[in-house]
Amino acid sequence: MSKSFNPDQEFSRRMLMAGVGGGVVWAGLVARLFQLQILEGKKYDKLANENHIKLELAPPQRGRILDRFGKPLASHRRAGRVTVIPEQLDDPAATIASIAKLIEISDSRVERVMEDIQRARLRRAAFLPVIVANELSYEDFARMNVHAVELPGVQVEMALTRSYPRGRDFAHVLGYVARASQDDLERLTEGKTVDEATTIERMFRHPDMRTGRQGMERFAEEWLRGKPGFKKLVTNAAGRVIDQIPDERLAPEAGKDLFVTIDMDLQRVAIERFEGESGAAVVVEIESGDVLAMVSTPAFDPNDFVNGISGTDYAALRDDSRAPLYPRAHGGVYPPGSTFKMVVATAALETGAIKPTDKVHCNGYYHFGNRTWHCWKKGGHGTVDLHGGIKGSCDVYFYEIARRAGAQAIADTAHKFGFGQAWSLGMTGARGGLVPDPEWKMRVRKEPWYEGETLNFGIGQGQLGVTPLQLALMTARIATEGHSLKPKLIGVGPQDPDDHVLDAPLDPEIMKMMKSGMYGVTSEWGGTARSSGDLGLGGPRLAGKTGTAQVRRITAAERATGVRKGQDIERELRDHALFVAYAPADNPKYAISVVVEHGEGGSRTAAPVARDILAHAIRTNSGRKPAWTKSASIDRSDKEGTPT
Repeated sequence: MSKSFNPDQEFSRRMLMAGVGGGVVWAGLVARLFQLQILEGKKYDKLANENHIKLELAPPQRGRILDRFGKPLASHRRAGRVTVIPEQLDDPAATIASIAKLIEISDSRVERVMEDIQRARLRRAAFLPVIVANELSYEDFARMNVHAVELPGVQVEMALTRSYPRGRDFAHVLGYVARASQDDLERLTEGKTVDEATTIERMFRHPDMRTGRQGMERFAEEWLRGKPGFKKLVTNAAGRVIDQIPDERLAPEAGKDLFVTIDMDLQRVAIERFEGESGAAVVVEIESGDVLAMVSTPAFDPNDFVNGISGTDYAALRDDSRAPLYPRAHGGVYPPGSTFKMVVATAALETGAIKPTDKVHCNGYYHFGNRTWHCWKKGGHGTVDLHGGIKGSCDVYFYEIARRAGAQAIADTAHKFGFGQAWSLGMTGARGGLVPDPEWKMRVRKEPWYEGETLNFGIGQGQLGVTPLQLALMTARIATEGHSLKPKLIGVGPQDPDDHVLDAPLDPEIMKMMKSGMYGVTSEWGGTARSSGDLGLGGPRLAGKTGTAQVRRITAAERATGVRKGQDIERELRDHALFVAYAPADNPKYAISVVVEHGEGGSRTAAPVARDILAHAIRTNSGRKPAWTKSASIDRSDKEGTPT
């Protein structure tokens, strides 16, 4: 007989099976939780962190540029900035419009930002910030900080920006930095591997990165730049940065400081001494070859270029009749006028064309062929020898000795003094000028050299063109009586391989004669700069040579009626004033050249400027050691602050 069905027993069995099944499921859940939280907790904790921690490229801090005593010429300061992250913007135009309601942004700037955002997306660099506004005022910085939380993808931060504390004073020496253009990127990646080029391009797309565009900033780019690193940032679900995790292993490597040989205070004195006139001055320490001052005035403010100069402002600089962008000291080419006469005299003595005692009579003019060449002194100098010719700057004397020596000998001697050589010394814009000779004229002009041209050559006129830096080097070689000279502008940093040592042989006895003549210029009766010989230091004097370079041709008709004075002609037609000198005369330490554009008289305009600059150099530099030989003198402070 079959067993009867028991409902209670069947229900109990089902409950048991359900309980066992539920227990298995529950045990599985507990086991899985144990696995996730205990056994694999660190793994998933790391994955969770990686979901809200990102690595962002951290550009290196650019090395400073310091003067010879460690004072900063190019450093950094802090300024407020607004950026946007293109990949976090749903509607870039609306976001930029919202920012423009909070701070003033010009229409042209808005257009530029939108172009930058579009370009970043096309280059697949939308993760990199795009600058909307720099140099925020206190009010704008505070206002943007308050409202930034309402604008996804917008960042308001303090950033380091390149700063030139002396502004215009060193513009043509240091140059400036700017955002890298496509041309810059091609130059910076030339010769690099694919990986190196990719890293460089990515680095220079960062809004904090700048590259040297001119001067030492460009020449020493790799020295100053440093190496990039990364920042470990904590972001929220919207991608906004909420914290930064320090990690020294990822920190960027700062660029190296570069020391220049220039004395910042001497440079400032020299600029002020020009009193607003256009021109240039170069001071060289004779023993070391260090360039202590390199003045080109007027100049531009390199700070204007760091964050991008407007087209209007750049056009104003470019079109300025006084050419503030022009590096006069090492790139300005001028006729040297009578400052070149020591070169002519050296050539004539070296070739044996004259003896120091040979005399030439000057009655105010010199006949050659069917032309008449005039001396600057209308009544003439009478009979003069070498010493008197230099002291009184007699043109007739130098017409004669130049004709005897010949153009080729003068050109060869000019090269010994460094003329015709572009001395860059780590700067951009250096020019070699022109030392003409018969071969040059036939090659370039397809014409023979005429002897009448040699006469102009003899007084530093004609096709001859030199730079103020070259004139200072010439003067230094004379002051050392022909010793070799290695000019330099960088104390610690990369040296320019294209620059050379001035060591072509010069006869010490001839150099002593040049020094004697230059001393006569400033210290003997009849010297053209006798009033500027006293340095005002209670004893030391300077030795020098005046020069006046014509920039217009004086016709015979004008000479007959009287040569017009400077006040009667346009400024651009007035003569340049030049002066070269060394001091102290009895123990030379410094050499200088000064050019005052359209200043007319070397003795009246340029010589007093040179005298005052040399006096300051002697008062303040004697016995002082450069910072790179005495580290305690280095000024470690940077001009950093809050938004301006």
